[in-house]
Amino acid sequence: MQNEQISVFDIFKIGIGPSSSHTLGPWRAAQQFTASLKKQGLLNEVEQVKILLYGSLAKTGKGHGTDIAILLGLAGGDPVTFDVNAIDSTVEEIKTSQKLLLGGEKKIDFSYIDDLIFLFTESLPFHPNAVTFQAFLNTGKAFSETYYSIGGGFVVKEGENGSEKEQVDLPFPVQKASELLHWCLSTGLKVSEVVLENEAAWRPEAETKKGILQHFQVIKECIYRGCHTGGFLPGGLNVARRASALNKRLINGQTYTDYDSWVAAIRNGGNGFNYILDWVSCFALAVNEENAAFGRVVTAPTNGAAGVIPAVLQYFIAFCDGYDEEKIIHFIACASEVGSIFKKGATISAAMGGCQAEIGVSSAMAAAALTECLGGSQRQVLMAAEIAMEHHLGLTCDPIGGLVQIPCIERNTMGAIKAITASQLALQSNPDKAKVSLDAVVNTMWETALDMNSKYKETSDGGLATNIPLSLPEC
Repeated sequence: MQNEQISVFDIFKIGIGPSSSHTLGPWRAAQQFTASLKKQGLLNEVEQVKILLYGSLAKTGKGHGTDIAILLGLAGGDPVTFDVNAIDSTVEEIKTSQKLLLGGEKKIDFSYIDDLIFLFTESLPFHPNAVTFQAFLNTGKAFSETYYSIGGGFVVKEGENGSEKEQVDLPFPVQKASELLHWCLSTGLKVSEVVLENEAAWRPEAETKKGILQHFQVIKECIYRGCHTGGFLPGGLNVARRASALNKRLINGQTYTDYDSWVAAIRNGGNGFNYILDWVSCFALAVNEENAAFGRVVTAPTNGAAGVIPAVLQYFIAFCDGYDEEKIIHFIACASEVGSIFKKGATISAAMGGCQAEIGVSSAMAAAALTECLGGSQRQVLMAAEIAMEHHLGLTCDPIGGLVQIPCIERNTMGAIKAITASQLALQSNPDKAKVSLDAVVNTMWETALDMNSKYKETSDGGLATNIPLSLPEC
């Protein structure tokens, strides 16, 4: 589709839940808009700001926290560092005071009811996730920009190509899986090693590895926090958090004090099939319950699918002797390359492709990474990714109440388990006899996305969203 240079840090981003396309993307768009105002020297001339939300951002925006993300972004907050415990109080202050500190500098009047507009029946042609920011100046003029949140936290400003980084000469340019395989076979490099060689075109290898481990630190903290936090998720569905109770039952009275001793306790608990399966589900539930509760997560490659790769990585750590920094770096690097191939050849946006573009892609990424780390060949790595996606084709996105809760949270457990199964199948198979290539399944996913009815693309206009009779409180 498009010639993109995608880094591991484009596929994996640190942010705040519940959605990469509806929370992180709009947050980044709001930041970019205020940056544009500053660059144009217009920030201090702004008297009023209006925000117009289109398409999927309008239809499921409140359930996905789009309104919250935009307010925080306009006010100068950053999703990587903003205190998640201060989200509710900050947004409430903006609503009640009807004041907004634009860009963290210029205080303006702001009405949540009148100035944040959900255009439920209007869409823009480029992408279903569109937002227009309008700034009205004291000179009588107006300044406007439109942004598209195209999935995974990626943002494109209207009129631009969406490339946010410096274009470099990559030693191993890859647009398709066949090209990746060519480089692997001609050099003998693993998929993760190709990735690290390419990353070196942007920054020193030590810096890349440090950044990946910083992302892993967020993943660790998210899993651990999710496994030790009970209660109910926000949003009105009254969904009970399950990871904490499941963790307590599985740990079976063993004592621990931190992540490391917790992992040791998990290992000591046993190695039976049911035990491992339950833990994988627990890990995935933990991350996506945190995501649904506006916690800090790593987009992998989206927030709605943020639990799949952490769950499989945690499985590798706890049950496959994978608690080693170099192994973890290679796991994440390998996963990122598969995610980038899907983004280049199809989409990682549920608003464009349904949930196959989120859970399906994340499952393929996890399957590939696990296969490489368990000693699989390059062909087996790509085979595992293909198997995982093949069995997610056509998966719809139909969140109840527009919230990233039902069926999203449980779907992460399914994606993680399918990834492990796909890896095991690939490791026990001869990839030369495979009938379907990864490129073929990427193309098929994109064709399926184009054919899919729009009501199954993160609009909450069909599927479970319309067949479960729930009464949600007015926002």
